[in-house]
Amino acid sequence: MGESFSAADALLNERELSKLHWRCRRGLLENDLFISRFFARFESELRQSHARGLLALMDLADNDLLDLLLRRREPAETLDTPEVCTVLAMLRQGTAVIVPGTADQTR
Repeated sequence: MGESFSAADALLNERELSKLHWRCRRGLLENDLFISRFFARFESELRQSHARGLLALMDLADNDLLDLLLRRREPAETLDTPEVCTVLAMLRQGTAVIVPGTADQTR
């Protein structure tokens, strides 16, 4: 990987991960599926910056979050930060996007 991280961007410890899991509980099953897959793939490598980006996304209403996850819109204004964009890209990895009238597309 070759990435270097500062002490301020340390890996999340077990307690921080537990709190993050709790904070990420959602009311829409679709959002929960994205989030569950995110933790399954990335939990062991999550850093403080990832937590900040994810927490910013969790402040959204369920339907607004789903619009971002499904690429119906992109982050704007206060959400358009490197931390949020990085986590959003991680959440979107391997998702199938189905546009009515077209074939399935995996992005």
